[in-house]
Amino acid sequence: MTATASASASPAASATALVRHYGTGPARVTALRGVDLDLAAGRFTAIMGPSGSGKSTLLHCLAGLDRADGGEVRIGETALSGMSDKELTRLRRDRIGFVFQAFNLVPTLTARENITLPADIAGRRLDPARVDEVVGALGLRDRMTHLPAEMSGGQQQRVACARALVGAPDILFADEPTGNLDTRSSAEVLAILRAAVDDSAQTVVMVTHDPQAAAVADRVVFLRDGLIDGELTAPTPARILARLSGSEQR
Repeated sequence: MTATASASASPAASATALVRHYGTGPARVTALRGVDLDLAAGRFTAIMGPSGSGKSTLLHCLAGLDRADGGEVRIGETALSGMSDKELTRLRRDRIGFVFQAFNLVPTLTARENITLPADIAGRRLDPARVDEVVGALGLRDRMTHLPAEMSGGQQQRVACARALVGAPDILFADEPTGNLDTRSSAEVLAILRAAVDDSAQTVVMVTHDPQAAAVADRVVFLRDGLIDGELTAPTPARILARLSGSEQR
């Protein structure tokens, strides 16, 4: 089955006949079995599915963090197949933002240093006005000199979001970004991702198991056994739960 973005929206990213295997011989597992997916620019897409459905593998392949065994991934018009590791690193640095469930902050660096770290490593100067805008929007101005251990989980995830957003990436990927957060912090992070789409016309793609989180998106794509298993537009928690339980028609 194929999930395709609206014909009027130019895809920010796409997968065509995407295949990914892990292991060899009798232990070989096929995580993706020929996935076709277009992700419209300036939209918020959530990806859901049971454990082992391939949703995180799909996200990592789309973001260039994992290489597919077959098929093609594109970021805009750029095909990832055939790229060297150095070229992939440059593409992720310049065009992609990523928010991890485990925050992935450097414990010995302050919030400000964590936010600017990718640009510092690349030798690229960030626009100070853009940094201030993102930091202010995320309510982090009074936390810039704090180490991760001096911040709550929600504050750490906001720092991770700021790190992903300050470079104004073409597309932001988030892998279970609220999985380690309490209800209030989860709502704050989801509001940040939603605002990135609504206020800055950025593209957000999020893997989640939480219907409440997925309902913040414009579109929910479902995976099962490494294949696209339908989608919802204008999702609500009730519709998502019904879809997951099989009571809403696919």
